[in-house]
Amino acid sequence: MVNFCKSKKCLLGKTAIVTGANTGIGYETALEFAKRGCRVIMACRNQEKAHAAREKIVQATGNENVVVKSINLDTLSSVRAFAKDINENEDRLDLLVNNAGAAYLPDQTTEDGLQLEMACNYFSPFLLTVLLLDLLKKSAPSRIINVSSTAALFIRNLNLEELNKYAGWMLYCRTKLCQIYFTQELARRLEGTEVTTYSLHPGAVNTEFLRSSTLGSWVASKMFKTAEEGAQTSIYLALEDGIEEHNGEHFEDCKRVKPYCGARDEEKRKKLWEISEEMVGLRQK
Repeated sequence: MVNFCKSKKCLLGKTAIVTGANTGIGYETALEFAKRGCRVIMACRNQEKAHAAREKIVQATGNENVVVKSINLDTLSSVRAFAKDINENEDRLDLLVNNAGAAYLPDQTTEDGLQLEMACNYFSPFLLTVLLLDLLKKSAPSRIINVSSTAALFIRNLNLEELNKYAGWMLYCRTKLCQIYFTQELARRLEGTEVTTYSLHPGAVNTEFLRSSTLGSWVASKMFKTAEEGAQTSIYLALEDGIEEHNGEHFEDCKRVKPYCGARDEEKRKKLWEISEEMVGLRQK
C-alpha cells in the first residue's frame, strides 16, 4: 500500500525548482506544486519535452506561472549559468527538489573531468544547491529535497579515493549514497538558518529508467509504483509541517527511516563535502 501526502498546504506566493521535471516523478512533483498555486521552475535538459510537459501542467491546473529553464547536469558551466539566472531573476526560492538522475550511463568523462554518471547524479546537484543557498536562506523557511535510492545500501563503505571512477551498476549506488551523505552534512551546515534538507527513496517506480529494456519495462509496469505514487515522498517532504526536527534525515514512503548502514560515518561525510567542493571548483585543490 502506497502512502500519499495528505497535506492541504497552499503554495501560492512560493517558488519551487524541480530538476528533471519533464517526466516521471519530477513531472508529478511539479504538477502537484502547480495545483497548489506555486511558481514552478522546470529545470530540464530536453527543452522540447519540457515545454510539452509544461503545457500539460498548465492545462491540468490553470496555473500559468510554470516556466521552463535549461540545465544540463553533464556540464558544470550549465549548472552555473542556470544558478546565475535564478539568483539574478528570482526574488525567492522556497523549494529545491534535486530530482533529476540517470543510471546505466556510459563510461565517459565530462568536459570538467568528472565521471558522467557522478556528474549528473551527484556533483552537479551538489554545485547547484550550494550556488542557490543564499536565495534559499533569504526565503526561509525553505527546503531542499534530494531524491536518492535504496541502491545506496549496496555500498557498505564509501571509498572516497575512487569517487570519480567508473564502477558499472555500483557507480549508481555510489552516487545515491553520496546524495545521502551530502544531505546529512548540508543539514549540519544549515543549522540555525531555517533552511532544512531531506533525502528520500521514492520506491521502485515505473519511469524511463527501465524503458530501454523490454523485460524491465514489462516487470515495472506490473510490479512497480506509478510515477504519481513515486512522487509522494518528495511532495510530503516539501509540504509536511513539523518535520524540521528531522533535518538531514532519510525518508521512504512518507516516513522517516533509520540511516542506511553505509551512511553513518560523520568524518566521511565531512571529507566528501571537501572533496566535492574541489571537484566542482568551489575550493582550490
